[in-house]
Amino acid sequence: MSEKVKLGVVFGGQSGEHEVARVSAYNILNVINQDKYDITTIGITKDGRWLIYTGDWAKLPDGSWQKDAAHLREDFSVFTDPQIQAIDVFFPVMHGPMGEDGTVQGVFEMMNKPYVGCGVLASAVGMDKVISKIVFESAGIPIVPYVYFYRRDWKKQADALVARIENELGYPAFVKPVNMGSSVGITKAHDHDELVAGIEKALHYDDKILVEKFIRGREVECAVLEEDGEILTALPGEVVASKEFYDYEAKYADDQDSKIVIPAQIGDDQLEKIREYAARAFSAIDCAGLTRADFFVERDTGAIYINEVNTLPGFTDISMYPKMWEHMGVSYEDLVERLIQTAARKKVTDYTKE
Repeated sequence: MSEKVKLGVVFGGQSGEHEVARVSAYNILNVINQDKYDITTIGITKDGRWLIYTGDWAKLPDGSWQKDAAHLREDFSVFTDPQIQAIDVFFPVMHGPMGEDGTVQGVFEMMNKPYVGCGVLASAVGMDKVISKIVFESAGIPIVPYVYFYRRDWKKQADALVARIENELGYPAFVKPVNMGSSVGITKAHDHDELVAGIEKALHYDDKILVEKFIRGREVECAVLEEDGEILTALPGEVVASKEFYDYEAKYADDQDSKIVIPAQIGDDQLEKIREYAARAFSAIDCAGLTRADFFVERDTGAIYINEVNTLPGFTDISMYPKMWEHMGVSYEDLVERLIQTAARKKVTDYTKE
């Protein structure tokens, strides 16, 4: 019998999506074949501590793993600890800043270890909603009209920025922190007061703010999977939000009844165009492994606009990414296995050679 592959699953993180990441990690861990993989679980707390956790994975979703002192180890360095250095491939299960934005990917690169998902560049670009828009537009993918600015701009010229937004975008408009996911910090502004309040709320999460024109459209998402250099796309799914828009509560709260419809109830030509745009976006920002590309389909015109890409999409039991692949005949377990195997085949660059 061949030796087990040593797999490091890194979960949690310092973002506002820490709780969702814990649930994603729990689901992923429970489908990994333990006859094939020797798993080391590493949790990152909200305050940035890295902890090797050897306890019951059932304690991940509610966060009680952090209180399981008998199964925690903190006195290690990821660069020198023998248990960490022995890991063959890493699976980061983190969403949002300090996890999905290239920071943790950079750590794996410095460790010279292969890992699941996108590299530093794609992760950073995908997390930044403004930079990604610039790249997508240059790749010929339609984007929603927008205005962006920094905290320093807001402090100096708030009135001028509001006037520009009202003139160029009108109401309603969506206000977003640039570097967040799972709709954290996003508001829909219907008037001047709501716009100002939305910007102030978004500034709690980021120094860079994006305001987008409202599109009366369907929210359609497309899963992308890379295997052996081939970019595969699933049939897009549609989100029917339980609230006015698909915010954090509508996505994850138990009392919400947001629905996922796969395939999205749009024309076949539109489904194929979205798949084409999703694959093009994947290539445009140099993704690897997986992404979920999110689109708007305007109800009146049928026009398609890319909203953003998620380079480490959610893996909870209600997450769209695995559900789209399940519709294509790829089970949750098989999907996780494919992602690990794709990462394990990555070539690790030796920068010491000339």
